[in-house]
Amino acid sequence: MRPESQRVVDEVLAYMHRFAGETSLSAVCDEAFDALARRIFAYQFEHNPLYRRYCQARRRTPHTVRRWQDIPPVPIQAFKEGVMSVEPPEEAVAVFMTSGTTRPDRRGRNFHPSLAVWEASMRTGFRRFVLPESAVPGGRMTMFVLSPGDDEMPNSSLAHYFTVAVQTFGRADSRFFFRAGRLDVDAFLDAVAAAHAAAQPVMVLGATFAYAHVVDALRARGVRAVLPPGSLVFDTGGMKGHGRELRREAFHAWMAEWFGVTADRCINMYGMTELSSQLYDQTLCTNGTVRDKTGPAWVRTLILHPDTLVPLPEGETGVIAHYDLANWNAAVAILTEDLGVRTPHGFELIGRIAGSEARGCSAAIDEVLQAARETAGDVRG
Repeated sequence: MRPESQRVVDEVLAYMHRFAGETSLSAVCDEAFDALARRIFAYQFEHNPLYRRYCQARRRTPHTVRRWQDIPPVPIQAFKEGVMSVEPPEEAVAVFMTSGTTRPDRRGRNFHPSLAVWEASMRTGFRRFVLPESAVPGGRMTMFVLSPGDDEMPNSSLAHYFTVAVQTFGRADSRFFFRAGRLDVDAFLDAVAAAHAAAQPVMVLGATFAYAHVVDALRARGVRAVLPPGSLVFDTGGMKGHGRELRREAFHAWMAEWFGVTADRCINMYGMTELSSQLYDQTLCTNGTVRDKTGPAWVRTLILHPDTLVPLPEGETGVIAHYDLANWNAAVAILTEDLGVRTPHGFELIGRIAGSEARGCSAAIDEVLQAARETAGDVRG
């Protein structure tokens, strides 16, 4: 990495250490967040050509951005259309790629010259929202993972997430049950039975659609996989691209029926390949009083009007934009394809946005496509 990049990394890590105990709702770090967000934006504007052209089309530069909310969030389409990287992409130690469920021929890529910031963000958020001391004394659990690890899917940010979770917070008897391209339901049932015999609480982790496969298998066998008392269920990703719709209430009903775990012991994580941090339900760290999502202190979330991309007040539905200091090598501000509502305690995820409902998002995507064409022309020239 160039020395300037290392200095940015050091600044982000120092910020994380300073505000590790805070959340994205904490006003105590507002001033520091604003200063560092604008510093990273200026660095990305200088060294990320695709992002710079997009920002110029939006008439935003480091000279016109006066606060972090002015930083233009780039549509996630940019990660599919060109290279979103400050450092040379060929020098990345990891390249996380989107699943390609909507367009297998065009997968988004997030390049990571170092995983130090990504992993620091993941560990801090996981410890705070998934394994708080109040819910899990000692901060470690036996983990049963229903999705691949990074040895199976090295370009998956989620696979790396699960691997780091097990390595950092899992007990020695933690296991992955997705091997050689298949989910071993029988081995999972045997492990659950052994945990029951030992009266050992476990945490089951997996993509949401992995639970659908397990429930299908349990139905076919006419059995349940009731977890030991004190167990937790962690899911992420929803059912996008898997031919089913599953509302959160229905998922919780599944967990109660087939796993014996109530909603107050279930936690959902919201993550994206295009980001370097994750956001979480606050169920466990608030003793079940708040489920709205939030994240660590280096993430801010805005809900934007779909047509104008102007921030909306609390209670109104709009497009979600995330500002993630950990995303220092790509773009600090990301415009998603998700709908949400801002609440007093964070935000609620509503679902995916339809193109016809988002004229402002469509205009932003058009500007990304034009920026990608111009950047590619610069490279060829």
